[in-house]
Amino acid sequence: MKLNVIDLGTMEYGKCLSLQTLIRDMRDNDEVGDTLLLVEHPPVLTLGCRGKDDNVLAEKSVLEKMGISIFKTSRGGDVTYHGPGQIVGYPIINLKKAGLGAKDYLDNIQNMFIRLLKIEYGIEAHKEDKEYTGIWIGTDKITAIGIHIRHMITMHGFAYNVKTNLDHFKLINPCGLTDRNPISLEKILGREIDMAEAKDLLIRYFGEEFNAEINKIDLGEVINGREY
Repeated sequence: MKLNVIDLGTMEYGKCLSLQTLIRDMRDNDEVGDTLLLVEHPPVLTLGCRGKDDNVLAEKSVLEKMGISIFKTSRGGDVTYHGPGQIVGYPIINLKKAGLGAKDYLDNIQNMFIRLLKIEYGIEAHKEDKEYTGIWIGTDKITAIGIHIRHMITMHGFAYNVKTNLDHFKLINPCGLTDRNPISLEKILGREIDMAEAKDLLIRYFGEEFNAEINKIDLGEVINGREY
């Protein structure tokens, strides 16, 4: 498969959600090929389709003062946090044309992170059952995963904690779990990580896992002036 990769830099969550929807619809109509969006969001909380308001621990007024908004989304999972220092990936892939089922797709994403962390950093990571979706180092989560599939086309994706402000996770019960904690790559290694390097590694391992030919392009080459 061929995969367009678009680095959006930093983009507000709501705007990025509209962009995802546009590209997903374009993929549904074969107006664009399979695409991976990579982005960092300003601090934001998102609730999945099974999200419970009780898992947001901070009062709305506190979040407003911190400049943190809340969005309800169609992805799987409960509540999670996105913010600077976290690589968020939104693969928009036609699974039918890629010859993948939903389980294959999820397995590929999980295996990609497990391989990347082991080979590049010597970190033993693992996946668990549906209740604990994501990538774990012991009982600490380094990557959250929440996907949505419509017409066999994927949306939403993963959030990989590279140098994330972990204190912001105290505003929530991450994914509704009270007995598990988030972790970042920097905290595990005890040294600074270059975000551009981490992103390049992620792209390479994603391409290998999905047997994809990577095509790095600008957003304008895909949307051709369409509004989102």
